[in-house]
Amino acid sequence: MDTSSPSPAAPAPRSLDDALALMKDLRARCEWDAAQTHSSLRPYLIEEAHEVDDAIAGGDDATLRDELGDLLLQVLFHSVVAEERGAFGMQDVAGALIAKMHARHPHLYGDGIKRSWESMKAAKTKRSTLEDGLPAGLPSLHRAHRLQDRAAGVGFDWDNALGPLAKVREEVEEVAALIDPETGAVRDQDALEAELGDLLFAVVNLCRKTSVHGALALDRTNAKFVRRYATMERLAAADGRVLTELSLEEQDTYWDAVKAEERGATES
Repeated sequence: MDTSSPSPAAPAPRSLDDALALMKDLRARCEWDAAQTHSSLRPYLIEEAHEVDDAIAGGDDATLRDELGDLLLQVLFHSVVAEERGAFGMQDVAGALIAKMHARHPHLYGDGIKRSWESMKAAKTKRSTLEDGLPAGLPSLHRAHRLQDRAAGVGFDWDNALGPLAKVREEVEEVAALIDPETGAVRDQDALEAELGDLLFAVVNLCRKTSVHGALALDRTNAKFVRRYATMERLAAADGRVLTELSLEEQDTYWDAVKAEERGATES
């Protein structure tokens, strides 16, 4: 006869309805949750979106799961607040999403003809839709990528990466023309700002045409620079020196040593 204690039952799976019910309960019984408005929640929504992005970059599924939950909480929170105002509820949010996805994929849910979403928007509004729906606070690199994506959606685009590559070279020359080749002095600060903006925009276009997102590429290089600089400090400290007290030439020696160390690690 088996006298062992029975194993505890596995927790029942949770659903989106359970999460929505929890959010409504928090609004009813938690003083802090009850006090929140759309405006007061804005910083949390932005913060949670960045934390999801960090989790994706880190490649940690458990962290990504938890951060997606935190982001979902914000979606539910705003939906419940809106429902209390009599504006719309979570079911309306879901319905709007489904309708939008059906409209964006007519080849799957409509007449069977595959069309660019940007071209469909342009045909519907009969006016420029380049900026429509892009948040005002979107980071500049991401905004440039999305603007170029939208222009490409209605046919205003290079055939391949060679076009934007040539444009990058052209913009570099225009920047160089505004800097004195002997002294490095800027000849026209306002013109230089404009040309550097054109150069950055061209680089983003080159990224896009090679299936690279400029913001992600820059994030990667930022992380690499921080890592290399920390290694420079470590190597200098091992020599009994302080990196910030060294000349540029001496710092460059450590920079070259870090790059050589990285190459060695890659080849081994």
